[in-house]
Amino acid sequence: MPIETKVRRIGNSLGIVLPKEALQALKVQEGDILYLTESPQCSLRVTANQPGFEEKMRIAMDGMNRYRNALKELAK
Repeated sequence: MPIETKVRRIGNSLGIVLPKEALQALKVQEGDILYLTESPQCSLRVTANQPGFEEKMRIAMDGMNRYRNALKELAK
């Protein structure tokens, strides 16, 4: 079920306010960390802070940087 929100000006930046339905679905509260990751078709995936997620992302980024040329060739 899609949850609609609007992009708003917050100080000198733009941001969104998550409705309570989105907060409940993500099981987050004020001060929790959310991760945004790119998904296909110009979309983003929002993930709540999960134990070990940050370490997994660091390992993935290291691998992508180390094998950048190989991954570029495989993507062709």
